[in-house]
Amino acid sequence: MSHKIAVVGGDGIGPEVVAAGLRVMEAVASKHGIDYETVEYPFGTDHWLATGGTHGGETLPDSAFAEIQSMDAVLLGAIGDPRAPVGLVEHGVIMRMRVGLDLYVNLRPVKLYDERLCPLKDKKPEDVDMVIVRENTEDAYTASPEFENKGTPEEVASQPMRYTRKGTERVIRYAYELSRKRNRSKKLLMIDKANAVRAQDLWTRTMAEVGEEFPDIEQDHAYIDAACMWMVKNPEWFDVAVTTNLFGDIITDVGAMIQGGLGVAASGNIHPGAVSLFEPIHGSAPKYAGQNVANPVATVMAVAMMFDHLGYTEVSQEMEATVARLIQENVIQSLSAGVQSTTEIGDLLASALAG
Repeated sequence: MSHKIAVVGGDGIGPEVVAAGLRVMEAVASKHGIDYETVEYPFGTDHWLATGGTHGGETLPDSAFAEIQSMDAVLLGAIGDPRAPVGLVEHGVIMRMRVGLDLYVNLRPVKLYDERLCPLKDKKPEDVDMVIVRENTEDAYTASPEFENKGTPEEVASQPMRYTRKGTERVIRYAYELSRKRNRSKKLLMIDKANAVRAQDLWTRTMAEVGEEFPDIEQDHAYIDAACMWMVKNPEWFDVAVTTNLFGDIITDVGAMIQGGLGVAASGNIHPGAVSLFEPIHGSAPKYAGQNVANPVATVMAVAMMFDHLGYTEVSQEMEATVARLIQENVIQSLSAGVQSTTEIGDLLASALAG
C-alpha cells in the first residue's frame, strides 16, 4: 500500500524543520518498507505575496485543496509572517484545511522525555504523560467577528462561542475511546467553564450522556482556570482530557512548557479514518528563518503521529523512544534554537532510526 502525503513548508523556519522531518521520515520508511510519495505545495506568505498579496494573492486555491482532499495526510511546517495582515494567511491555509477537511480532533500529547526539560520542581517523566483532546472546528475560532461603531469610543466587538451537539458529541466520544485505548487511569477529564459560560452546559450534558456508553471510564471535571493551575501543580493527575477549541488552545501551550517547550511539542489535526494534518505547534519564528538553527524535534514527533494515524503504531512508538533516548543521552543537547543546527539534529535522528 502506498501513501500520498501533502507537504506544506509554510513560513519562516517551517521549510527547514519540514526538510529535516522528511529526512527522518525517509529513513524510517526505508527501514520498515513503508511506501509513500510526497507532493510539496508552496502555500504560505511568500506565495501569497508572489501572487498579488493584498491585491488578490492566493492562500490555498481550490485546485490544490481538491488534490489534498484525496491524500492520506498533510505535513505542515508553520504559517505566519509579519508581512501579511494578522491571521490572513493562517486562516487561508490552516483554518481552511481544519474546517474544510473536517479535522474535528486536535490531538496534543504532553509527554516528558527527560526531567531536565521540565521547569517544575521534582517532576519526572512518569509524572507527565497526558493527552489533551481539543475540539477543532467550532467555538469562537470559526465564528464571524462583528463590530459596531468601529473606531469610536462606543465600539462593541463580538465573536460568539458557538457549539453544536454533533461537534461536541463526536469529539467527546473520541476522547472516551482514547481513554479506553490508553488504558492508564481510565479516567476522562472534561475541562470547561460552564459555571460562567452557560452555553457550555451542552458539553456537560453530552459528557454525561456519552459516558453511559463507557461505564469502564470514570468521568472527572475541572473548570479551565482550575485545570491550568492543577496542571502546573500536579501534572501526574492528568491522563486524557477533552475541552473546547479556545480552552484547548490555551491549556495545550501550558502542557508544552511542562514537557520541555515548543521545541518538542507536536499536534495532529485529525478526522479518524480520513486525511489528517500533522504539525509542530511552534510558530514560524521569522527571525530565525534561513539560519539552520531551529530545532526540528517537534516536526519529527509530528511525523511520528502521522505514522500512527496511517496505521504504523509500532513505528511511531519506535520514533518516540528514539527521540527520548537521544535527549536523555545528551546526543540532542537542547531543544532551544541554535545549540545544534537543524540539519545536524535531523541527521542524528535519521541515522539512529535507520539502524
